[in-house]
Amino acid sequence: MKKGFWKRFGKRVAVVALAAGATFTLAACSSSGSSSSSGGKTKITILQGKVENNKQFKQIAKQYEKTHKNVTIEVTSIGGGTDYDPVLKTRISSGNSPTIFSLAGPADVKQFKAYEADLSNTKTAKAAQPGVLSAVKSDGKTVGLPFNVEGYGFVYNKKVFEKAGIDPQSLTTVDKLQAAVQQLDAQKDQLGIKGVFALPGKEAWIMSDHLLNLYLAQDYNGNAQTLYKSKSMKFSKNADMKTMLDLQKKYSIKPVMQMDYSAQVNQYFSQGKTAMIQQGDWIYPTVEGIDKTFAQNDIGMIPIPVPGEEGKLPVGTSLYWAVNKRKDAKEQKAAKDFLDWLYTSKEGKKAVVNKLHYVPAYKGYDNLKMSDPLTSVVYDYEQKGQTTGWAFPGYTGTAWDPDVAQPNLQKYLSGKQSWDKTVKNMTDGWAKQQNK
Repeated sequence: MKKGFWKRFGKRVAVVALAAGATFTLAACSSSGSSSSSGGKTKITILQGKVENNKQFKQIAKQYEKTHKNVTIEVTSIGGGTDYDPVLKTRISSGNSPTIFSLAGPADVKQFKAYEADLSNTKTAKAAQPGVLSAVKSDGKTVGLPFNVEGYGFVYNKKVFEKAGIDPQSLTTVDKLQAAVQQLDAQKDQLGIKGVFALPGKEAWIMSDHLLNLYLAQDYNGNAQTLYKSKSMKFSKNADMKTMLDLQKKYSIKPVMQMDYSAQVNQYFSQGKTAMIQQGDWIYPTVEGIDKTFAQNDIGMIPIPVPGEEGKLPVGTSLYWAVNKRKDAKEQKAAKDFLDWLYTSKEGKKAVVNKLHYVPAYKGYDNLKMSDPLTSVVYDYEQKGQTTGWAFPGYTGTAWDPDVAQPNLQKYLSGKQSWDKTVKNMTDGWAKQQNK
């Protein structure tokens, strides 16, 4: 995920103008609109933040080049310990802006408006599932195309749960989860785990984006646009979030505040040292790369039990492809053609499901089966309609997420600040940002 959630998906710092009011001036160098065509070939440059898919995207690019001899594709993936936006900001200001880049939601649509091409008439936009384009509309135009649909919850180790005699599917309420966690903790030595959870306190996005969304979204019907336009922030379910955060901290591998995403996923979960982690289907390629047998046979995912939303998996779209309208017409067309091929052609669809392990956000995939146990869970919950929405794209891209939500949640987690003070700072910070 990828760095922090938005390191993974690309942290959102304003490039043109933050919705929060802070502004950056980027030099629109003449080369930003120049063509990347040479020798009869058109070059497409892609800057993307799903670092866990770096290898796969490069393989797909090579596959496309074999059947499209007039196109070359250069893929650069940002993540790990590097934030996405500063790199994109530098690329734009230096006149080396990418042909294809990413948008994370409403705030980004506003921030990057000067660079967003109209994608309304692409085959991909026309194939989009109902509702998935609502966050990337600008002046009636579609300016972004979803990477995929994703879901998150507790990704668990099947063998650990089986050995402990616990059915993970039965953990549908907070009380049931707490009882199971205590049982697992009491058997740590026998189960061969270092902790029930592996909570990476160093990665604030795991709390500010994913966990917070479960309790904040209820006040906004899971709608990112509604939250983004709100002048005040309701947080009526904050006590429920505190309960879940405290539970993960108490029974996590220590020290929590020194644990990052890599340690959580690579070092602990993928090597069988923890029973479950709060993560999503995007971690599958990473886990598979470490232990393919474990990934294919021994992992599953369940919803985080949220009072009032029990049995529902949070499912949504985290990133969208955008095409740079500062490039010449030929390069823009080549970029749109590539995205259409990826999401609507027979070969592209197979790559989306089998190579990228994506749950598609588009129609026309009925004959393809999800290729791993995590995307299968997301797909099944989506098909059954047992999902909750993602409101957090309504604040990623604003200064509130990295400057207010994340540091305050980390202060609480580290024991330096009370929960009441944390909630007050977050809600006051939102009002200050939205009413400038």
